This record gives sequence, structure tokens and C-alpha cells, in this order.
Amino acid sequence: MESGQRFSLFRYAAPNVFYPLAGRLAPWFAAAAVAFALVGLYLGFFVAPTDAVQGEVYRVIFIHVPAAWMSMFIYLIMAFWSAIGVVFNTRLSAMMTQALAPTGAMFCFVALWTGALWGRPTWGAYWVWDARLTSQLLLLFLYFGFMALTRAIEDPRRADKAGAILALVGAVNVPVIYFSVKWWNTLHQGASVSLTKAPSMATTMLMAMLVMALASWAYTIAVVLWRVRSLILERERHTDWVGEVLEAKGAQA
Repeated sequence: MESGQRFSLFRYAAPNVFYPLAGRLAPWFAAAAVAFALVGLYLGFFVAPTDAVQGEVYRVIFIHVPAAWMSMFIYLIMAFWSAIGVVFNTRLSAMMTQALAPTGAMFCFVALWTGALWGRPTWGAYWVWDARLTSQLLLLFLYFGFMALTRAIEDPRRADKAGAILALVGAVNVPVIYFSVKWWNTLHQGASVSLTKAPSMATTMLMAMLVMALASWAYTIAVVLWRVRSLILERERHTDWVGEVLEAKGAQA
């Protein structure tokens, strides 16, 4: 295999090459998100059995758990893109990081909100300063801080660098969230799904949760691809190729 073919994927690091690819992929992931969500919600709310201890209220996990997973995964992906941007000085890396942040913040808020709804009948309170809840709240503040910081700095290069540093430093909080139930005595239950042991839930419940996780992933990819296209047009607006794209859109309108 020739060197040019082996590293052909690197060409998509150029915004003008990635822009049309993102436009082609986003609708497919959006359709997949809708399909997975419909299946997952049906399994979770109509097929999965009632929990013997918690009753019907447990069904919030089919939204809560995938949202919590995504809030952590997205921040780690932001840290990954930040590292790529710092090491290789690629413009697209910073745009991907900024495109991911709002969706990560949304999932983090949903995880906290649904957790509160679940906590009221389970713990008797909407909120407790539990180690996992507190570290999850800190993650939401990190998302807000990243978005505020990158928008407060006018120079895009300086904003990209400052955001990358915050994303990399803040990534330390993700393992704290995940291992908090093991490191401290918390009210929050341990993981129901683990790579090292059998799941502690019925197969139907597990399938519903995993399908909802796939829906969350597909939704994230679709939204981020659409958002990064807008960021590319904004950041590259002085280039000739963006002018051609905008002219083509104007002609179609």
C-alpha cells in the first residue's frame, strides 16, 4: 500500500474536505438516532418488566443512564480532540471540540435532572451532596466554563488553546465520576453494566438501555456534524471555498 493511500484519512483534517463529508453523514446518523430511540423507548417503557423493588419509577434509567454515559464520553472525546489540536495544530480539532461541548452539557443536565427525579422516591430527596452527584455537577460547570471561555476570547487561536487546556485538565474529573461509588461511601448505586462481570438486570432492561445508548451516540454524531459545519463556515469565511459554498446556497434559495 502506498504512503498516500495509507494516510488518506488525514486529508479529512482539512475543513474544506471535512465539510461536505459531514453534510453527507449527518442525516444518516439522525435517522439512526430516531430509529434507535423509538426501539429503545418501546423496550424500556412497554416491554421491560416492572422492577421488584423500585416499581415503575426505575424506568427513568433508560434516559438517565445513557445521558450520564454520554456526558462523560463526550468530555473525553473533547479532551482527545484538544490533544490532537495541541500536538498537530489542526484547526478542525478545535472546531470539533467546540461542536461537542453544547451536546455534552445537554446530556449532563439531563443526567442530573432525571437523577433528581429518580432520587426523590428512592432517597427521599431530589438532591444530596453525594460524591457522584457532586462530581457530575462539576462536569456540567466544566462544560459551561469551556463554552464561556472559548467565546470570551476574541482571538480564535488563543480561544482554541485556552479551551484545549481546560478540556484536558477537566478530563481528570471523568474517572472521579466513574469510580466515585467505589472510592467513597455514596448513596448512588454501583454500575449495573460492567465489562468484568455479568449485568445485574434483566436482559430486556439491558437491551433497552444499550439501544438508548446507541440512540444517544447517533444523535450526538448527527448534531455535532451539523454544528461543526456551521463553525467551519464561520471560521473559514474569508476563504474562497466558503464563498463558493455560500453562493451556491444563495442560488438554491
